[in-house]
Amino acid sequence: MLLSPTLAILIPCYNEEIPISKVIRELITLLPFATIYVYDNNSTDRTVESALAAGAVVRKERMQGKGHVVRRMFRDIDADFYLMVDGDDTYDATMAPELLKLAQSGPFDLVNCVRKETEETAYRGGHRWGNVLLTGAVRMIFGDRVQDMLSGYKVLSRRFVKSFPVLAEGFDIETELTVHALELFMPVGHLEGAYRGRPQGSESKLHTYRDGWRILMMILKLLRHERPLLFFGLISMVLGASSVILFIPVLMEYIATGLVPRLPTALLSTGIMLMAALSLLAGLILDTITRGRKEVRLLAFLSYSPFPPSGETALGGNDPA
Repeated sequence: MLLSPTLAILIPCYNEEIPISKVIRELITLLPFATIYVYDNNSTDRTVESALAAGAVVRKERMQGKGHVVRRMFRDIDADFYLMVDGDDTYDATMAPELLKLAQSGPFDLVNCVRKETEETAYRGGHRWGNVLLTGAVRMIFGDRVQDMLSGYKVLSRRFVKSFPVLAEGFDIETELTVHALELFMPVGHLEGAYRGRPQGSESKLHTYRDGWRILMMILKLLRHERPLLFFGLISMVLGASSVILFIPVLMEYIATGLVPRLPTALLSTGIMLMAALSLLAGLILDTITRGRKEVRLLAFLSYSPFPPSGETALGGNDPA
């Protein structure tokens, strides 16, 4: 007999009175065995009342920001799989069973819905190119096993969730989720799904430039934390090159005349080269520390057994039925 996974559906919400009931009812119909949790983030409309009426378990997170909400959800809820979706009714609910099936069949610790826009209003101005650029930056730095990094529709395994130290506060949480999967070399799956505009009367909480800047800063922060040798090595290279450029005229004049009339330039060049050496040393030391931190996270990840793939029992054998 095959094991049935326990599934928690997580919906972070802020002022989603109009679409939230439709999202919940569709997911209840498609995944009746799941428990749906709506975490309200200080809504000023009737989001809570709508979610309760639709049949969800409603909890509240007072600290404002999606990152704070996700941190609270991951700490509070225990399940084999977690389906996380935005409450704005922009994603295709019928994809949920397929995402769960793929997650279980791998098993995959992260299954991401790659958005395929079906309406011109699906993306606000600048969001499409911003998503491409930011996802491209993460793919280039941390690995190309991810598509559509900023999608809010995904399935996560228990061992992903319970090994993930949420540090982000806002919409940069999607970046942190992606890098966590890439850094621990987790199995990642993708499914393409429809993405539409918000229902009439519903307003997006995204701010194109402010949130884009925060995501970019999160990428740089994660680069510093997860790839310190690369981060500080690049700084060292820039400082070292600047030092050499400043020193060349001083050296040429010294070779020609035996004098060093540009003493301040020589001292500046020496100081910059020392900074370059210190930066490289910091990168080497922090790289060792980062390796230790990664090993701790990996051990936390491995302390949870993967859910048996479809067609296997808990012991890993073929299902005799």
